[in-house]
Amino acid sequence: MLFLFVYKIVFGFIVFVSLATHAFRNRYLMAKTQKLKSLVIVESPAKAKTINRYLGDDYIVKASMGHVRDLPSKGINVDIENNFEPTYAISTGRRKTVTELKAALKKCDTLYLATDLDREGEAIAWHLSEILKVPAENTYRVVFNSITKKAISEAFKEPGKLDIGKIEAQQARRILDRIVGYQISPLLWKKVARGLSAGRVQSVAVKMVVEKEREIQAFDPQEYWLIPAVFSTDNNSNFADDWKKFMAVAEGEKAPTLAKQYDWLAKHSALKADLVRVDGKKFKADNTEDAHKIYDAMASSDFAVSSVETKRSKSRPTPPFITSTLQQNASTRLGFSASRTMRIAQQLYEGIDLGGKGTLGLITYMRTDSTHLSGEALESGRNYIRSAFGDEYVPEKPNFYSASKSAQAAHEAVRPTDPSFSPDEISQYLTEEQAKLYDLIWRRFVACQMTEALWDVTTIEITAKTDVGDCVYKTNGRVQVFDGFTRVWSNPSTEQQLPKLEAEQKVWPVDIEASQNFTKPPARYTEASLVKALEKEGIGRPSTYASIISTIQNRKYAEQIDRKFHSTDIGEVVTDKLSDFFPRIMDIAFTRHMEEQLDKIEEQHLNWVSVLDEFYGPFKKNLDHATEEMKHAKAETQPSEYKCPDCEAELEYRFGKNGRFLSCSKYPDCKYACPCDRNGVMLEPKESDAKCTKCDKPMMFKNGPFGQFLGCSDYPTCKTIMKIDKDGNILPPAPPAEPTGVKCHKCKSGEFVIRQSRRGPFMGCNKFPRCRNIVSAKMVEQLLEWQKEGKWPPATIEEADIMLGRKKAGGKKVAKKKVAKKKTAKKTAKKTTKKATAKKITKKSD
Repeated sequence: MLFLFVYKIVFGFIVFVSLATHAFRNRYLMAKTQKLKSLVIVESPAKAKTINRYLGDDYIVKASMGHVRDLPSKGINVDIENNFEPTYAISTGRRKTVTELKAALKKCDTLYLATDLDREGEAIAWHLSEILKVPAENTYRVVFNSITKKAISEAFKEPGKLDIGKIEAQQARRILDRIVGYQISPLLWKKVARGLSAGRVQSVAVKMVVEKEREIQAFDPQEYWLIPAVFSTDNNSNFADDWKKFMAVAEGEKAPTLAKQYDWLAKHSALKADLVRVDGKKFKADNTEDAHKIYDAMASSDFAVSSVETKRSKSRPTPPFITSTLQQNASTRLGFSASRTMRIAQQLYEGIDLGGKGTLGLITYMRTDSTHLSGEALESGRNYIRSAFGDEYVPEKPNFYSASKSAQAAHEAVRPTDPSFSPDEISQYLTEEQAKLYDLIWRRFVACQMTEALWDVTTIEITAKTDVGDCVYKTNGRVQVFDGFTRVWSNPSTEQQLPKLEAEQKVWPVDIEASQNFTKPPARYTEASLVKALEKEGIGRPSTYASIISTIQNRKYAEQIDRKFHSTDIGEVVTDKLSDFFPRIMDIAFTRHMEEQLDKIEEQHLNWVSVLDEFYGPFKKNLDHATEEMKHAKAETQPSEYKCPDCEAELEYRFGKNGRFLSCSKYPDCKYACPCDRNGVMLEPKESDAKCTKCDKPMMFKNGPFGQFLGCSDYPTCKTIMKIDKDGNILPPAPPAEPTGVKCHKCKSGEFVIRQSRRGPFMGCNKFPRCRNIVSAKMVEQLLEWQKEGKWPPATIEEADIMLGRKKAGGKKVAKKKVAKKKTAKKTAKKTTKKATAKKITKKSD
């Protein structure tokens, strides 16, 4: 019996150990399987969602939501004396993201950083690696030009390591911009106005707009005359009156476009030509006498075709898009701003849900300065063209395009990831603006790999023999022989279709007119032309053009009127101040040099500290000099052509917080002041039909920081004002403040009243603006109840904050207790989860 008892115990122990070992082994294997997973980090959830489709269960894909670490906004956070050592901190609102990434990393033993392939993306990847502290041998960098299954698979087959050149180049740029912004901006606050900012690149962009404005203002128009003519090939058709009616323009309307004029002429077998030679010399007339002498000489002359010459010409397709040309074409063809274009392009790049096809990235990476196309792209493009349009539209060899010297050949142009996804096929899955931009990118790419367009270009000369010599008219026209790439990508043509003419054939003038003209000033920048100018001058990079244009408008340095940039008074004042005291910062050549130095840090591993040293020495001298010598903008005046209506003294231009205005030169003895427009023209006070509600005197139109309003003509004796809308209609006054009877806990002498704001009602002290205390209007009844009970107002503001729920009793200690409770709850939940998992494993092993 004893033996049997011992046997049962030993046998039971063996079975127990066996089961426990089996369960432990299963748990170990399961844990090992979990550790084999890899964490992939991208910037955005949309990008993560698309990539997650192509990677298997061995990968966890998370989004960093952009930058997770940066230089804190408070203070410069760059130790200039210690080799420009930066101090980084986790960005505001990113701590939760970092915590989630660290939690996900516990299940993984490998980290793949799949951020964008430019410097900014490399910097994000580096900051992530620094925060997550995964061993270098287990950290990989993957880059891909498009988010497609093939591109993702190839990138993960051959992952690389972080590019220290890109990281140092981006860090140098960030520190450089921080030094300029954080050391010049406070100077502008003291010397010009609060809220202004300076930037290494943005300030140069503003200077370009200001210089263009001054070119226009200084432009001296020169007179010149033209004698254009319209000729008919049929002497029996008298349609001179019809042509004049067609060209007649009513007030406020625009003249027919050149394209419409040519269309009208083609239907009437007529043509338009310009006088180019008189008596064998180039026609030129800069006064009415010379012009009319020639005009009168031709009045009774006969006209005949003196030469007809036709040549075959070719037009080559334009290159595929890079960032700048994409922004320019989206602006001119679609009316999109640079920032809007980049936002939509980002969506197309990260992936669009195409229904049954799933979420797919539709275009390649949109921040690039390279026109390079991969072999795969060339092949897919040529195959699509062949199937859609025929062999005659496919050139014998692929079309290749040269890029700028600074372009990175490793990058590709902006193109569709799969040209077989035509705009018509997928437009149902896109928003209206996405469909427009995708159509633009798709057409540009497909066209760039098509054959040339063929044209027959005809040049015709028409001559009249006159008393002043032979007067020769000339015109050009072309007829398309083969459409080629223009079948997909057409450019608006201003070429006229000429009737068939032969040498010595007579033609009859329908309309000849001597017209006075004046040379035009240079055109103002549009978004498209400003981007083109920045690119040409080497200022900024593809990823910065949109932000530069947004910043100079947000800071009120420039504004768009009819889609053209105009510099503002503030922009001009800041530009002048910075140009005087920081000539290198404002020099386009030096800005270009610094961009080249940043490129060398990336490509040639130039020492980034030495680049910053080269910049900072002269910059510091300029900064010290400006701090001492720069005069305040408000202390500077400029003479004007106007007289003071109060004292007859000269009026002068002064600068205020809202820009330039006219002020009496006898100030402060005479305090007359009035606004002026952007060109410095005095704005005379304009009387409205409204009467003052207090003194019954006329109300005058006035301008303030928030726009136009009505003010009493008896100001400053009467300070009544009325708000008006854009059309000048008087808006109803704000409802009077509603008393509550609740005492203000801050000043103790005032009472709360209910006021209205754009966000709804709120309670504010009736002693405003001396007391600016506000409380939620929802607290009225509670405060009245506490006041009846003698609990309100409390002795201190801290007690009031606790009662209002703004601060917890006990302060930080209570907060720490709550955090401790949360941590304890999390630990308990984890233990419970582990126990449940262990039970499941044991059951499975059984």
